[in-house]
Amino acid sequence: MKHTLTLHGKPDCHLCHEARALLQALQSEFSFSFTEIDITADRTVEEKYRNLIPVIVVDDALELPAPILERELRAILQ
Repeated sequence: MKHTLTLHGKPDCHLCHEARALLQALQSEFSFSFTEIDITADRTVEEKYRNLIPVIVVDDALELPAPILERELRAILQ
């Protein structure tokens, strides 16, 4: 099953950069695509995720807020 992931974050967030790097590393191992959303571009999204970023949304259903743990993400992608 190919998953679709969305990384919600903002440009000046070091944890968001780490989450992106983790997703990029896992792409060679698991079947998924991911997009990024800058929460500062949409006030509603920013209000929702401001204190939670980075947030990875899996298949538009499951939200993984920070801290993003590799083992949790691996378990979901398997």
